[in-house]
Amino acid sequence: MTERLDALEAEAARAFEAAKDQGALEEARVRWLGRKSELTGLLRGLKDLSPEQRAAVGARANRIRENLESRYEEARSSLASAGAPSGSASAPALRDVTLPGRSIPRGHEHLLSQVLREVREIFHGMGFALAEGPQVEDDWHNFGALNIPKGHPARAATDTFYLRPDILLRTHTSSVQIRVMEKQQPPVRIICPGRVYRNEAVDATHHFEFHQLEGLYVDENVTLGDLKGTLDRFLKSFFGPATEMRFSPSYFPFVEPGAQVEIRCFFCGGKGCPVCGPLSGGWLEVLGAGMVHPNVFRAVSYDPERWTGFAFGAGIERLVMLRHGVPDLRLFYENDVRFLHQF
Repeated sequence: MTERLDALEAEAARAFEAAKDQGALEEARVRWLGRKSELTGLLRGLKDLSPEQRAAVGARANRIRENLESRYEEARSSLASAGAPSGSASAPALRDVTLPGRSIPRGHEHLLSQVLREVREIFHGMGFALAEGPQVEDDWHNFGALNIPKGHPARAATDTFYLRPDILLRTHTSSVQIRVMEKQQPPVRIICPGRVYRNEAVDATHHFEFHQLEGLYVDENVTLGDLKGTLDRFLKSFFGPATEMRFSPSYFPFVEPGAQVEIRCFFCGGKGCPVCGPLSGGWLEVLGAGMVHPNVFRAVSYDPERWTGFAFGAGIERLVMLRHGVPDLRLFYENDVRFLHQF
């Protein structure tokens, strides 16, 4: 068998060297290296040899295959550089240089990235700077400084991913507000977009990781009216100038008073539909907000008698689902090109 392998190698090498065009070279490749070639048949027959013969013959056959593949590539490159025709005809194929070029498929930003960029631009136009912080956070910045007491349900391991007793994956980007206020004296006007994590079961409206946008404005004589004006401009810029907004009382440990911000459902005009639900009265919850709690100011050594401020937070996925009618939050993370191509 070894003698036949050597002879086969020599015959194939001569065939590759003798090919005058790409068509002849391809015929030689199929004959000597294809699935039905003699070399492939010899390799398949190794199972019938003894273990000692199989090892020796197999190594030699593989070496010969690698050598022939290298010779084939050399011959193909040589013909291409010499301008050999692709077929067996001697005349080169004519090319129509007036035909339009082939378009190259181009990618684009993920829908969430597009919306995050748009949100940043809206708030940048209102004078808000961008702030970022670590996704692995400590208990103080994520809970303690935000007036979230020990024993609060949000601190439970059933809601939060703990890496160590006092180290966790941040549950909101409010922790960035604390880090900024620790380093900067008022006035402060920032937004903090980023990825957050919560220990939740995954379904159409919940996920263990998602994106959140936090906003903070601290200065002298900041009022609830400033908060309403800021959010009204943002929501009308994002959802459209006809957007109607309202505040409903709500509780959050880090603001007082707190509010749930809702917009009139733009799918049904407030008449009630599957999107806003039969009990909502035609309103959609979009974010939470309120005036910064004095205890939060004390935690960062701000004088609550001098400084006032407002804060707000929204889930980016929630905003995108409402504006674009996306029915399932999981679609943002499954990388299904049929979904991604729509945006």
